Amino acid sequence: MTTRIRVLVCDDQALIRTGLVTIIDAQPDLEVAGECADGQTAVDLANQLRPDIVVMDIRMPVLDGIEATRQLAGTGVQHPVKVLVVTTFNLDEYVYEALRAGASGFLLKDAPPSQLLHGIRTVASGAALLAPEVTRQLVGRYAARIRPTSGNTADSSPLTPRELEVLRLIADGLSNSEIATTLTISPETVKTFVSRILTKLGLRDRVQAVVYAYRHGLAT
Repeated sequence: MTTRIRVLVCDDQALIRTGLVTIIDAQPDLEVAGECADGQTAVDLANQLRPDIVVMDIRMPVLDGIEATRQLAGTGVQHPVKVLVVTTFNLDEYVYEALRAGASGFLLKDAPPSQLLHGIRTVASGAALLAPEVTRQLVGRYAARIRPTSGNTADSSPLTPRELEVLRLIADGLSNSEIATTLTISPETVKTFVSRILTKLGLRDRVQAVVYAYRHGLAT
């Protein structure tokens, strides 16, 4: 029997938290390992329970979701936990910071249950989840903040021209299948390119690749 994905749910609104727990627990391949209402408790429970993934709200008391994410999945964390940010605010100024803090995905609370479940399974599998519209919105809103510094250009990148092309399409929010169609190559080949890109740049997932691309002037 396949081991179920263990999920920790963190949201300060009891009604929403109960809804998330109900949706997740109804799935045969998922189980709720715990739930909490603030970021500090999320950090404590995650370190205690070691769930496969934390579903994290952004705006919470005691410790917000950004700092909680940083403590669970940020740079230098010895045993990082995967974090899926689920929030009401698709234009929230903290979304970009949450992704930089180490979140592997981002969804809106008004997304249908099927998207939530897909997001949990995607992030738990080790992939990243960032909807194309969120990618474009994120980059558009924070273009000034992530404008590249001088010297950060494609000329100094360790990537090949083809890998740079794939990275730019990732930054545009395209999925592997969409990249395959655009470049007229197989999805398996795209996966190979993505793996090489992450390895060469020392990145964990596609979300980090998007941020990297814009911060280093490799996408527009």
